[in-house]
Amino acid sequence: MDKPIISLHGISKSYQVAIRKGGLKEAFKALIRRDYKVIEALKDISFQVQQGEIVGYIGPNGAGKSTTIKIMSGVLLPDSGSCSVMNMTPWLERQKYVARIGVVFGQRSQLWWDVPVIDSFQLLRDIYRIPEKQYIETLEELTTLLKLSDILHTPVRQLSLGQRMRCELAASLLHKPSILFLDEPTIGLDADSKIAVRSIVKEINERYGVTVILTTHDMNDIEALAHRIMMIGKGTLLFDGTLTQLQQRYGTGKIVQVAYSGHLVDEILPGITLIEQSEEKLSLAVNTELCTVPQCIQWLTAQIEVTDFTVQAIPIEELILSLYKEHAV
Repeated sequence: MDKPIISLHGISKSYQVAIRKGGLKEAFKALIRRDYKVIEALKDISFQVQQGEIVGYIGPNGAGKSTTIKIMSGVLLPDSGSCSVMNMTPWLERQKYVARIGVVFGQRSQLWWDVPVIDSFQLLRDIYRIPEKQYIETLEELTTLLKLSDILHTPVRQLSLGQRMRCELAASLLHKPSILFLDEPTIGLDADSKIAVRSIVKEINERYGVTVILTTHDMNDIEALAHRIMMIGKGTLLFDGTLTQLQQRYGTGKIVQVAYSGHLVDEILPGITLIEQSEEKLSLAVNTELCTVPQCIQWLTAQIEVTDFTVQAIPIEELILSLYKEHAV
């Protein structure tokens, strides 16, 4: 196997947070003496990422996702452990390193708010010292790929959220990075904009071989993009594998949705859970280790007239929830 492009070993990071009770008296006390508590954001995190992978890095709020991204992008120093990205230590070789990565934070912008988008791009060209010929060629390519021609001369503050996110992606790719860190890139976007961003990220990965580390709470992003899923909870890596492996581990079931006429009997087969029922439709969760889908359908047709049915895999959100419950996250 080729040498990994990203390698973390034993990374830990803690924060000291001031704590204070409410009330004026406590506020005065805090001026003289403050109490603190230590929050372990990351505990002995280790993983490797190969060139060209799209990795979905997921977990609940406060799990340590953004802290990991900030360490890998050189913004934060860990308390212990080692981090090698493209054979560089991000926080020790920062100037050389940042020229090789792109970062997009869904809730922060690298574009200047009151000036046209193209002015921000030109400033980034100077910051990254991109040769003029390369800049022009890359800009033309990204303008076509991201459909930016109509908004390049519009001030950033006048753009919609979806338009701004396309510009943020372009800004992060102008210098042709080898790795793209995406922290909640679809947060707040409408359905069309989310689909557009996913399509763009997938094409960037396939066309240029850019390695992508993606943090998101939107499981549709994960299903559409990720080759591999890493899940973190309470600062600890809980799962590292493919979506198929996650489904094999927790997805021993199907969702059966039925259109019918008649009345369902009260007694239900072992392994079948009634999710929802109306006069014409019902939804069932079927644990396929206890009851197969054909057995479920045979049981249904013996007591009601089934006019239509569909069988679906358990949604990825349910699989992730099962993983959270197993680890008490």
